[in-house]
Amino acid sequence: MTETILRVEDLKVWFDVKKQGAMPWVKPRKLKAVDGVSFELKAGETLGIVGESGCGKSTLARAVMQMVPVEDGHVVWLGDELVGLGTREMRRHRKEMQMIFQDPLASLNPRMTIGQIVAEPLKTHFPHLSSEEMKAKVREALETVGILPNMLNRYPHEFSGGQNQRIGIARALVVNPRLIICDEPVSALDVSIQAQVINLLMDLQKETGVALIFIAHDLSVVKHISDRVMVLYLGNVMEVAPSAELYANPQHPYTEALISAVPIPDPKLEKAKEVMLLDLDLPSPLNPPSGCVFRTRCPIAEPRCASEKPVLADKGAAHMVACHLR
Repeated sequence: MTETILRVEDLKVWFDVKKQGAMPWVKPRKLKAVDGVSFELKAGETLGIVGESGCGKSTLARAVMQMVPVEDGHVVWLGDELVGLGTREMRRHRKEMQMIFQDPLASLNPRMTIGQIVAEPLKTHFPHLSSEEMKAKVREALETVGILPNMLNRYPHEFSGGQNQRIGIARALVVNPRLIICDEPVSALDVSIQAQVINLLMDLQKETGVALIFIAHDLSVVKHISDRVMVLYLGNVMEVAPSAELYANPQHPYTEALISAVPIPDPKLEKAKEVMLLDLDLPSPLNPPSGCVFRTRCPIAEPRCASEKPVLADKGAAHMVACHLR
């Protein structure tokens, strides 16, 4: 049986937001960026996380990494509770959990060469390694992602966006982590480069057995790389299912809307398909709707949806849906 390496239980990330110009005694409002998210991740598995901008995907990723304060809930990594750990206590887990960021150039220090950038995690987590051992590991990591070792002394601005993202992947990979969180790693890249980076991540996963949490807007990309997909809306989980099951049989109206918006390469099929358009804009997380947070945009909402928050219910085949009517 495959080992569960990460367990997230009822995770909440709330931020205090004070109205500009408000008096000091006025209490700040709570922005519920993540509001009770639970999931598990097994070794070597890829969990895709999708949803509109502002749904809490990146905040959830940073909460797992303990990069933002957690209001409540649990993040259990290899049996150890991470919530509440100090910086020094967290450091021993950092080498096992790495992150790839959305903007490849902005995530790299422009004053450091790529050799120094990739070597930095080694200096932090493996200070006992000699200079030559570090250089060998850096060269190996760069070669693995398709960057030639003779480019070690170049700076990030001398590379393309796709190459910089490969350098970011090498930096995450150099410490041999068990989990890499990919926070929209291809959204800033050209379509052809996106495919190369996705295929690289999938090849690396096959070789190393690393688990991935892959965050993206593009559902076709998530379908290609993920074993399971989790759909977020205003910090709440709407649906979780194996990738093929979710795309073949979406249950939640929000999932249906997201999938209907995915373009089809065939012009005839694209023209003939029915697109499910959502009314209104995404509500503010400062003032989310009562009951089901999706009800204000849902085409099948009923009065019950306004008064009672749905819970994730098992629909079989590892398919979970948070909807009163499905």
